[in-house]
Amino acid sequence: MSGDWIDVAAQTDLPDNDVVAVRAGNGEIALYAVDGTVYATDNVCTHGNARLCDGFLEGAEIECPLHQGRFDVRTGQALCAPLTDDLRTYPVKIADGRVFVQVG
Repeated sequence: MSGDWIDVAAQTDLPDNDVVAVRAGNGEIALYAVDGTVYATDNVCTHGNARLCDGFLEGAEIECPLHQGRFDVRTGQALCAPLTDDLRTYPVKIADGRVFVQVG
């Protein structure tokens, strides 16, 4: 993936084992802090118009608050019904305590 690295948050703003929504470019993405590693995906479920930041994060799986479908936040893979489409993921890097996401 090519694109610009965008500074989206301070690493200290991400509670461990939780999800938050941030603006990145023209859209909103979800940031997940899972056991010290940060992952980024689109913030809208591929099945319905629900914000994943309002869902439940357990381990590396986010559960959609609308129909309880689950995605793996590391890969974006849809893990169960009613989901059929995977979630878009974004590369993340941490520099000087800041979280950067590459969007293209």
